[in-house]
Amino acid sequence: MLFKDDEVARADALAVRKDSGWYRWTHDTVDVTGADSTALLDKLLVNTVAQCNVGREKYTTMLDDSGGIIDDLMAIRLEENHWWLSTLYGPQMVRWLGEHAEGYDVAFSDITPEIDMFSVQGPRSAEVLDKLLDAPVDELKRFQIVNASIGGISVRVDRGGFTGELGYEIYCSRSDSDQILKLLRDADSRELQTLEVFVRSLPMEKGMALRQDYHHLTPFEANLGWSVHLDKKGDFVGRAALEKAQEVGPRYAFVGVEIERESYEDICQNEIVRKRGIPVGKCRQMIYGYTVDKNIGYAIVDPKRCPLGTKVTIGPNDSPAVIVAPKWC
Repeated sequence: MLFKDDEVARADALAVRKDSGWYRWTHDTVDVTGADSTALLDKLLVNTVAQCNVGREKYTTMLDDSGGIIDDLMAIRLEENHWWLSTLYGPQMVRWLGEHAEGYDVAFSDITPEIDMFSVQGPRSAEVLDKLLDAPVDELKRFQIVNASIGGISVRVDRGGFTGELGYEIYCSRSDSDQILKLLRDADSRELQTLEVFVRSLPMEKGMALRQDYHHLTPFEANLGWSVHLDKKGDFVGRAALEKAQEVGPRYAFVGVEIERESYEDICQNEIVRKRGIPVGKCRQMIYGYTVDKNIGYAIVDPKRCPLGTKVTIGPNDSPAVIVAPKWC
């Protein structure tokens, strides 16, 4: 839980929005290789990763047979037959790959213990990195990854991040982590102190969610229909269920909620959302947004009963809230 008067958290958030800030927080990384690596990933992911060029990456979801989201991830193409899958659920990803890999020429492993990741985010992030790297990152395109060097240390630099700002992620070997850490601490950028700021508050303000927020919704219900390629060649897990879901329409809506009063209560995951006292959904997450100066969150609600602008209450104290689009800035 974050509070309006937490000055450290506020300084962290505003550094990323107005200047630059960095943090160390490693996603799980699954390494996938082999002649059939791309074919297997196209079978498991809703986006057409086969169209991804070397040195680029795609955001995508992965579904179960019912069409529900079981993971969202970045599929990063390092070489023609070499991929990294950036996820928060590496062991689950490895098991899922194993369940579908029969007959494919492919190898995969969770290399998270070998990899570290530092994220530099904010309007000045390119300026900060240009002073550290052997070559500038100004021309790096969104979702592009390149080999680079920092202080003689080999790294990979990806233009991406989870704050909604210009940003870059530095992947390095764990054995080089301490050296990278020292270089960043000597740079002209704020080291973020508050995990909930860069994992929840900053992303939520920009409408970016975690898998736990829309777990088991279809991509259409999670506002991720743009990532579904029903026209791609071949089958993929969950395709038939998605086609049926398109016909019958959404069961749920993934929406934003704003608390309409000053509140210090901790609204937890799965607190009941009520309309005139009648349950209409569940709150998935609630956090304070320092850019917008509001308590904001995500909820899964009945789409017919909760259009945008609907007044609701949340939690045991009936905190008054309003349904909004799940993006604030």
